[in-house]
Amino acid sequence: MSTKIILLIAIVIITCTSAYNDHVMPDKLSDYHIFLGNPSCLLPGNGFQPYELSAGLFTDHAEKQRLIKVPPGYRLKAVSEGLPDFPEGTILVKTLYYFNDKRDTAKGKRLIETRVLVKASTGWQAGTYVWNKEQTEAVLTGGGVNEPVDWTDQSGHRQSITYHVPNGRECASCHNTNKSLTPIGPAIRNLNINITRNGQTFPQLNYLQTAGILQPADPSAFSTLPDWRNASLPLEQRALAYLDVNCGHCHNPAGYCAKAHLDLRYGHEALKKGEKILQMMSQKEMPLLGTTIVDEEGLELISTYLKSAKK
Repeated sequence: MSTKIILLIAIVIITCTSAYNDHVMPDKLSDYHIFLGNPSCLLPGNGFQPYELSAGLFTDHAEKQRLIKVPPGYRLKAVSEGLPDFPEGTILVKTLYYFNDKRDTAKGKRLIETRVLVKASTGWQAGTYVWNKEQTEAVLTGGGVNEPVDWTDQSGHRQSITYHVPNGRECASCHNTNKSLTPIGPAIRNLNINITRNGQTFPQLNYLQTAGILQPADPSAFSTLPDWRNASLPLEQRALAYLDVNCGHCHNPAGYCAKAHLDLRYGHEALKKGEKILQMMSQKEMPLLGTTIVDEEGLELISTYLKSAKK
């Protein structure tokens, strides 16, 4: 066999192997077969399981549905209170939407975007899908989109914003650890909460084990990130938790804003530079990406804590 033929065969093998190992984001969200029936109902199926977080990221008041799927025969492994070990083939899905009237969710909702993270052999790959006006399909986009959104809030006030769907660069900036794409939310301490299903309340870590998502993990062996919206918790815990989920993924030694030398992860230096943080929040300099308006509730929380700390 000639050298040219051998080289050609080698090239074909390498090309086919790379195409097989590297996940290619499909053009349509429906190709993932995430939802059963009418996709606007957000009814997960085909192995996708819902999960909740103790403390969530502020995204212009959008509602969020979070789903996870692991390949058959594999499970996540809790190695610490941080992110678990995700097996290759894991899919994380987050759909952001608004209820037309938050006082009465039966009046329907508007789906804006669905973000998908896939663990491939070369690392995490991300895709952002924007829903059409008919709410029947979401299409992959990489350039970023601005969507006018109107809804009625829980107080009966009409709200209107221009929601920004992030582009690929923005996604990569926030989901950045040591210059590699990585998930943000589903750390074990953020998953270690009680959830209610069909009228029964139980630890979510146990639920994920029963659902075949997580290897055996004792909930009592891990801490829980405080829910910053829970007014019954100590003010300091709530303030630090808010900064962790909204700012800590960038402001840490391995994050996008590492050069700022400000570690806003829970349990680190946090509010040593409180006044600067407050100024950045009020002027919409932080979070740098992912929102278009100031989170007034979060701003009030941090401001109240700083005032109490001075007394």
